[in-house]
Amino acid sequence: MQSTAPYLVRLERATRTYDAGDLRVAALTAIDLAIRPGELVAITGASGSGKSTALNIIGTLDRPTSGRYFLDDEPVEGLDDTELARIRNRKIGFVFQGFHLLERNSAVENVELPMIYAGVAPRERRRRAEIALERVGLAERMHHRPGQLSGGQQQRVALARAVVNSPLLLLADEPTGALDSATTREVLELFTELNEQGTTIVIVTHDPNVAAHTRRVITFRDGQIVSDCLQSPVSARPSYMPAAAAPPSSTTHPDRSLS
Repeated sequence: MQSTAPYLVRLERATRTYDAGDLRVAALTAIDLAIRPGELVAITGASGSGKSTALNIIGTLDRPTSGRYFLDDEPVEGLDDTELARIRNRKIGFVFQGFHLLERNSAVENVELPMIYAGVAPRERRRRAEIALERVGLAERMHHRPGQLSGGQQQRVALARAVVNSPLLLLADEPTGALDSATTREVLELFTELNEQGTTIVIVTHDPNVAAHTRRVITFRDGQIVSDCLQSPVSARPSYMPAAAAPPSSTTHPDRSLS
């Protein structure tokens, strides 16, 4: 699935507040953010900075208290839960720190799950799930259950499940937080490959080494965006593998935020 919109994600003056007893706490304060199709973006910041709140709103798991959110040029902040679930299933893939795989199901059965909700016929579900697992290098492990797979292999299953419906947008929340350094490099390499194939990816991370592998880094502090920079990403590939051409060296782009 490809987007023809100039911006895939567009937040305009988005604010999110929560009630905490007698207090009203602002998790996000009037942020403006735009992400183009095909970008590979890291959202960083300390705990409580607002980065996870922003990801939840971008993923339609939460709504802004005020402001607007456009996904693929469609205003979504006012849609009901059923409509939001439909959009998530069609347009967004999710990867989390916890793999959220069903332990009694094989890898290929786990990857089939989003297509069940989408109403895809059983034979077609299996075909697409097998292709997705081949895409992440697990063709020989597709009939193994999660307990028979390493942590990195489980995260690859989760990635296959996230991309099996060819979403416009892949959202990853601390996807390498439970992985060792070698497996983290494998997963980051896979993110790079998926992005080079056209998938727009947003990664929330507290790890600067993970953010270094993306082409754009957005930093949150106290519910606001404090920096938004392009950079030349560090390659996760082994030295013998050719890397894609890198973008220009790191530059701050204040016009990334919409006014």
